[in-house]
Amino acid sequence: MKIAVFHNLPSGGGKRALYGFVNYLTKVGHLVDVYVPSTANEDFLPLRDIANEVNVFSMKTTFVGLINSTLRYIPPIRISLGDLERTEKEIADVINRQDYDVVFSNQDQYTMSPFFLKFIKKTTVYYCHQPSRSREAILQNISQNIDRNYPQWIRRIWHKYSIGRSSEIEKENASFSRYILTNSYFSRESILRSYGINSFVSYLGVDTEVFKPLKVPKENIVLSVGSCSPLKGFDFIINSLGYIDPKIRPKFVIVSNSVDIRWKGYLEQLAIKVSVDLEITSLIQDNELVLLYNKAKLVLYTPYLEPFGLVPLEAMACGTPVVAVKEGGVRESMVHNETGLLTERDEVMFAEAVTELLLYEKKRESMGRRAIEAIQDFWTLEHAGERLLNHLNHAMEVLK
Repeated sequence: MKIAVFHNLPSGGGKRALYGFVNYLTKVGHLVDVYVPSTANEDFLPLRDIANEVNVFSMKTTFVGLINSTLRYIPPIRISLGDLERTEKEIADVINRQDYDVVFSNQDQYTMSPFFLKFIKKTTVYYCHQPSRSREAILQNISQNIDRNYPQWIRRIWHKYSIGRSSEIEKENASFSRYILTNSYFSRESILRSYGINSFVSYLGVDTEVFKPLKVPKENIVLSVGSCSPLKGFDFIINSLGYIDPKIRPKFVIVSNSVDIRWKGYLEQLAIKVSVDLEITSLIQDNELVLLYNKAKLVLYTPYLEPFGLVPLEAMACGTPVVAVKEGGVRESMVHNETGLLTERDEVMFAEAVTELLLYEKKRESMGRRAIEAIQDFWTLEHAGERLLNHLNHAMEVLK
């Protein structure tokens, strides 16, 4: 099969998932060509290492594009959406002229649903990890903790305008897709609420050649992974660890792909206040990350309404149990009291769950073994690739 892949993703879980998909498709004999605007992150897990070819289209800011952005979309504060639309149309036009069997479109870091969907004419499957979450009250509430560059009344007016326009653009772009995949039933329901469009769940998987158990001793550390921003709930973890007896309280290590400096400073001050030993690191290599997963006694996972989350799967593949807040997509990948513990979003209850597993080594080890088995049974990269490939074949049948 000849497959064209489009994305405009930043670093992070979405790009890691795409890398896994492309890796699987090429390994099983399909030819995969990648098309991206120059705004896409191709430094983190570069697809050129595994795809047949990667075609980068320069996204240049033009006067006409700036005018289009201002009149039709949103004033170009982050990016000129008019120029982004023009670039993605150019990419679609190139793909339309070639003999691809199917197109696999991914999301856009600026518009979520990409403009690309408006212009691609070939059979296309769109993987939507999640709709924009900017309208969610929880996101607005926690963002106020660091968004203090402008007076509140200006932020309120701009937020109302930009969020409304962004949602319209995102919904319109998504409406052009005839076959949408997503990562969890939680996300499927979010897409239905946001777009009014059906989608199919195609669960992600983890590369067990990378994320695997290592014969290294455990250390008195707990680990969490994700962007250093309010949405990931690291402050909740710090406060929770503050309730643990200082005699057994572990060091807390955060690994981030991106860091909000103001939020990092807030977390460091909070850790000092509640006497938690905190280390925040960023942009480490996969081998270093895997080593940390193996050294940690536990992985802690508390983002707000995460649509799926690869972090619990990576931890489980390394044989490390997870303690997580039971909301969002993690309820579909973890089994309570089997591969880890799921708790309410309550700092004391979370601290009690962490304490339980810190104290009972045999229970931790038993959960770690069951976690590895769960990954091997359903959550490997091969399982995820097979699920995707089934959908690509089905789309080619039903969208003729």
